[in-house]
Amino acid sequence: MLLRSSPFRLASRQLFTTRAFSEGPNGKIWPSAASAVADIPDNATLLVGGFGLCGIPENLIGALVEQGAKQLTVVSNNAGVDDFGLGQLLRTRQVKRMISSYVGENKHFEKLYLTGELEVELTPQGTLAERLRAGGAGIPAFFTRTGFGTFVHEGGNVIKYGPLGAAEGDVEIGSEPREAREFDGQNYIMEKAIVGDFAVVKAWKADTKGNLVFRSTARNFNPDCAKAGKICIAEVEEIVPEGTLDPNEVHVPGIYVQRLVLGAHYEKRIEKRTVTKSEALQAPSPLPSSSPSSEEAPPPARPNDSGSDGAAAAAAAAAAAAVKTKAKATRERIVRKAAEELKDGMYVNLGIGMPTLASNYIAPGVKVELQSENGLLGIGPFPLDGQVDPDCINAGKETVTMIPGSSLFSSSESFAMIRGSHVDVTILGALQVAQNGDLANWIIPGKMVKGMGGAMDLVASDSRVVVTMEHLAKGGKPKLVKSCSLPLTGKCVVDRVITELGVFDFDKASAAAAATSGKEVLPVLSEIAPGVTVEEVREATEMNFTVASPLKTM
Repeated sequence: MLLRSSPFRLASRQLFTTRAFSEGPNGKIWPSAASAVADIPDNATLLVGGFGLCGIPENLIGALVEQGAKQLTVVSNNAGVDDFGLGQLLRTRQVKRMISSYVGENKHFEKLYLTGELEVELTPQGTLAERLRAGGAGIPAFFTRTGFGTFVHEGGNVIKYGPLGAAEGDVEIGSEPREAREFDGQNYIMEKAIVGDFAVVKAWKADTKGNLVFRSTARNFNPDCAKAGKICIAEVEEIVPEGTLDPNEVHVPGIYVQRLVLGAHYEKRIEKRTVTKSEALQAPSPLPSSSPSSEEAPPPARPNDSGSDGAAAAAAAAAAAAVKTKAKATRERIVRKAAEELKDGMYVNLGIGMPTLASNYIAPGVKVELQSENGLLGIGPFPLDGQVDPDCINAGKETVTMIPGSSLFSSSESFAMIRGSHVDVTILGALQVAQNGDLANWIIPGKMVKGMGGAMDLVASDSRVVVTMEHLAKGGKPKLVKSCSLPLTGKCVVDRVITELGVFDFDKASAAAAATSGKEVLPVLSEIAPGVTVEEVREATEMNFTVASPLKTM
C-alpha cells in the first residue's frame, strides 16, 4: 500500500472531516447503513474494526456488499468467516488486498491467497494495531523489535501469487524489506503508519456528538481504526442525546467520528461457542475450564450391533477412543509441566490450543492474571450455557467470562502491554524450534497460512517464552531442528520447550550473542519423561543438545 507523507495525510483528514459533517442528513446521524457507505469509491482503503466476528460492523459490511465498490484495500485483523463479516466481501470479489495479521479458519480467504486471486499483506497483530494508532495520531512511522530477523524485516514474504498459484511457486508480488536500527543494544525495524480513506467500525453506544462507548471485548481494533480513518463511519446499537453519556465513560471522542448509523439488526454470530457444562466446573477456578462442551468423547458402539459389521464398528470405535485417550494423556503431560511456569502474581499470555489448557493445572493458592491480545486482562472461565455473551471472547475466539478486577482496552493498548514487557510469561505452540532458540509457528509456505497473529509481538518482548508442542510433526518429522526451514516468528526467542518426551532449556541471550561469532550454544535436556531414555529423545530430535546432570524426571 502506498502511504502518503504526514502533512498530506493531515490536510486530507481536515478536508474530509469538514465535508462529511456538512453533508450529513441530520448532523452526524445518517438514516441507514446504505446511505452512510454510498460514496465509498472503487480503490478505497477501508479500515474495518472487529476481532474474528466480535465487534464487527455487520450492517455496514452488508451495505458495502450491496453498494458494490471494488478493488478495495481492506485493513482488518482478519476477514471473518467464509460467509459472514468481511468474508462476504471476499465472496463478491470486492477486495483487492487484505492487510491482516491472521487468516485463521477462513478457508475461502486462504484459498484466494494461495491461488493468486487476492493480495494479502500479513502483518504482526501488535504492529498492525500500532500502525493504525500512529496513523490516527499523525505519526508517520515508528520502530519496533517485532519481526526483526524474519520475513517482515528482510522482505520476500509473498503478498500475491501469480496465475499458477502457490502450488507452482509462482510469486507475483513480494514484501519489501524494512529499515533496521539499533537502539540501546536492541535491534528494531521501522514500520509505517496506516491511514484509511474510510474507517468502518462498530460501537455499543453513541451520543449525537459522535462520542463512542464500546462493550466488553468488542472494543478490540475499533478505536484504532476509528482514529485512523479520514472519514469514520460508526454503527451502534443505541444513539442517545448529547449529555447522556458520562464523559468518564467515553472511549472514542466524537472528534474522530463523522458519521453515525443506528444498526438495524445484529446477528452477533459466535465463532467458537464454548461453555462450561456445570456450575461445579465453573466455580472453583477463575480460569477457563478444561471441560468445554465442544470437546465430547466419541460415541460408543451401539449395543445391538452384531455380526462382522458390528464387530468392525466396535473395533474402530475402540481404536479411535484409544488414540484419543493417548493424545489426551500426551497433552495433559505437556500442559501440567507448563503450568509449573505460572507463579503467584504473574501476568500471563496463553496461546491458542494446548497452551490454554495450562490454566487448568495451576498449583493451589497460585493466582495469575491471563492477558488476551484482543483487549482483556483477567480472563475468567468459560460461561454457563445460558450466560454466553457474544461480545466477550478470548484471542482464540472462544466465549469466556471475566473475573473480579478484570479490565478492558483496545488492541493497541493490549500490545503496548506486550511490547513494553509487562507480560511475565508467554506460552505458545510451534511448528519448529531451532537449537539457537529460533521459533517458527505461523506458516507453511504454499500449503498452510494461518498468519502470525500476535505471536511475533509476544516473543519479541522480554517475556519468558515457553513452547508447548508434540515432539514430532505428522509423518514423524522432528520439530526440534538444527535450523528452522520454515519462516521465522522470532530469532533466539525461546526460553523453554516442553514436549511429551522432555523439557529443553535454551540460553537465548548467549545464542543471540554467539550468532556473530559462530560459537555454538546448545540447549539442555533438563527433564525427561518417565519411561523414556535419552537415546529415544536423541532419535526423535534433529538439533544438538546437552544433558543435565542430574537429569530430572518430569
